[in-house]
Amino acid sequence: QVQLVESGGGLVQAGGSLRLSCAASGRTSSSYAMGWFRQAPGKEREIVAAIGWSVSSTYYADSVKGRFTISRDNAKNTMYLQMNSLKPEDTAVYYCAATLSLLRRVRADEYDYWGQGTQVTVSS
Repeated sequence: QVQLVESGGGLVQAGGSLRLSCAASGRTSSSYAMGWFRQAPGKEREIVAAIGWSVSSTYYADSVKGRFTISRDNAKNTMYLQMNSLKPEDTAVYYCAATLSLLRRVRADEYDYWGQGTQVTVSS
């Protein structure tokens, strides 16, 4: 059993930055692939970024490439999402997720553990 808790969301102006954190507890392992997803009102949950057991294995949605950076610190059992140059269309509830996999995963249905979500609102 793994528990995930997101933090760091909030209200920012367009062009600003936020750093989200996902703290993991329970039976944590570096063998878990992790990812960030987001869901805006009336839309499906979509992949934002993903990272495998190796921090060098990452994936980014086209909409966030060059602006967001995913990372993990296994010693601290924490995953991060650095979000720069935020746009109003980035407004959503952001969720962290984990699954037992040596490979990065990009589909929501591939993940077994989910956090409660943290709201990110970008104003224009």
